[in-house]
Amino acid sequence: MMRGGDARNGTNQTCDNGISMDLFLHLSLVPALFIMAVLSFFQRTARRTALDSKLPILRGHFGIVVPLDLIGSLSNRWSYGFAFGAVSSSVMLLFSESYLPFYVPAWAKVVVYLVGALEVGLAYYPFFACLSTPFRAVGAMLGFLYTLAWVIVTLWDTVTCPAGNVLGRFQKPVLQWPCILCLVFLLGRFVHMLVKAVRIHLELETAEGQEQFMQPHQTQYVQSLLSPSSQRQTKESWFQRKVYAWDPHFKFPNRMIGTSIISLIGLYIMTVADYSLSDYAFDRLDVLKDSLQDLITVYNLTEHPIVTWVPQLEEFSRVARGSWLATTIFASLTSVSYTFHVLACYRKHLKRLWAGQKQFLPERYHNPSSAVSVAAIARYSGWQIAFTMWGYLIIHFVQFLFALLVAYLVVLPLQHDGALAMLTNLGFILLTVGLVIALVTLQIILVQTFFLQDKISPTDKQKPLALNNRRAFHNFNYFFFFYNVIMGLSNCVMRLLLSCVVGTWLVSRIDRTIMQRGYESMDPGYSTWIGMIFADHYHGNPVMICFCHLLLAERHQRQRSATAYSQFNNVPTAVGSRARRRWLVLYTLLKNPRLILLRKRHASSSHAPSGLTPLDTVALACMLALERGVVDTATDTPTPTPAGVTDIRPMVD
Repeated sequence: MMRGGDARNGTNQTCDNGISMDLFLHLSLVPALFIMAVLSFFQRTARRTALDSKLPILRGHFGIVVPLDLIGSLSNRWSYGFAFGAVSSSVMLLFSESYLPFYVPAWAKVVVYLVGALEVGLAYYPFFACLSTPFRAVGAMLGFLYTLAWVIVTLWDTVTCPAGNVLGRFQKPVLQWPCILCLVFLLGRFVHMLVKAVRIHLELETAEGQEQFMQPHQTQYVQSLLSPSSQRQTKESWFQRKVYAWDPHFKFPNRMIGTSIISLIGLYIMTVADYSLSDYAFDRLDVLKDSLQDLITVYNLTEHPIVTWVPQLEEFSRVARGSWLATTIFASLTSVSYTFHVLACYRKHLKRLWAGQKQFLPERYHNPSSAVSVAAIARYSGWQIAFTMWGYLIIHFVQFLFALLVAYLVVLPLQHDGALAMLTNLGFILLTVGLVIALVTLQIILVQTFFLQDKISPTDKQKPLALNNRRAFHNFNYFFFFYNVIMGLSNCVMRLLLSCVVGTWLVSRIDRTIMQRGYESMDPGYSTWIGMIFADHYHGNPVMICFCHLLLAERHQRQRSATAYSQFNNVPTAVGSRARRRWLVLYTLLKNPRLILLRKRHASSSHAPSGLTPLDTVALACMLALERGVVDTATDTPTPTPAGVTDIRPMVD
């Protein structure tokens, strides 16, 4: 296996602690498969299979294990979030496309990336499966042992070999502490689950029921809709008005919390690695400057043009280093704010869909395809993480270029006593832009004053869209035609620049499209977002869930009120159903002996004689004896029926 820029293994040439995280990842597949098999054995199947009849001991076992519900489940959200955090280091490894389990040609790397992703997913599968299994004791024990192994190996590798190629002596502690913290939290969570399972077994604590179909916050949301509008209005604080207003009637699903945690941890790792690599690059640039200075001194190249390069290179290194550091901070804060803003937009868009409002979406997305929406659930988390990482890099680079532009156009001229020239150029630019804006504003003012009819009512906010002084307007339009041709060029360039800046700034915002109206389908990220929120809308609308909850409650109430002895309303159970059927057949035959001859029998052999077999003889004798006994003991003449059947009635208790 090959890893490029491995943040885990560090410098294996200088440190050998006897642990290879690559080998440990491979070996962890064995206990992971074992845990999956054990949990699958305890998981009951909903239907019987052909294997159940062949191996009765396995009847009902080996059901499908669900690691986590990314759609409807709202329990253990933070536990799943920390489980995602424990996976973050491997997710970042997959993001860097440096995880190659084996060497392959370049054209086959896509398949190898898929194999690597499946291997990583299988290795971390027990974390999620042990949290979600209904068999708490088994899941807690297996999850505790598996997590403990990961904690011990990761801590040992981090403590004994902390150095790395990127950050130096303390690379692993700096990069791995979020992952270790999440693993320790999972360890404590499994201990809590195990203790609780033991207390329930000892009857010291009551067992928790299954997750309710309708959550309390959904009930409160429906109640708030039915309450008067005056009661819904609450006084909000400054933080709620300006920064973030939390909603007690809304909960984010596991998918959104896990995606946000991995994005934040990934941004932390990306920022630290970015700063370290940039510091190394600028140090190399300083070494190049010193080498040029030594070259000039040794060979006395005072008249060579290279002499002028040294101060310029030194100035560029100083400006670029400061600009890169400043933009690293701003890009990180921007990406972190986007991560939280996406959560706010998710809640806002869902609540609009719950209210039946679709105007904020493009018209072509008002009824997305069902298959596209369900597939978007699987794509969203991975795409959001990738968009966040790449968006940070792109935003950082654009901000760095903008910072260099400001430094060389404003800051450096002021430092080099070029303030007058700089102010002259700045004044020229501002004057030009001001005149352009003034002339555009003048056109609007002239039209508003002279070429629109008066207001119909004094209370109207603006004049009606009706021309006045048409002859003067035609002359106004004619003379400004030539000027607007010149203005169109500058506005076209400005439009292009603003589109590039805004599109680059919003590249990591998957909840917004960076394409023009009518071309939203060319933005796959935005299409994924639309499909995801529609899938959550259809599966998690509180009003719809409340309606289904009322229907189920009414049905359950009717079943409870029905008589317990009604053979038509009661659902037959699988236990003892065969014995009950046999008893009913026996009782029917006792009441109607002639039916014995009409029963279907299995052929005993292919060479059986055409006459009666001994079993048929016995059956016939029994039938005659029973019929004679029935006739002798009958007090009334039986009512004749077709085929000689006297009374075909099963016994009813």
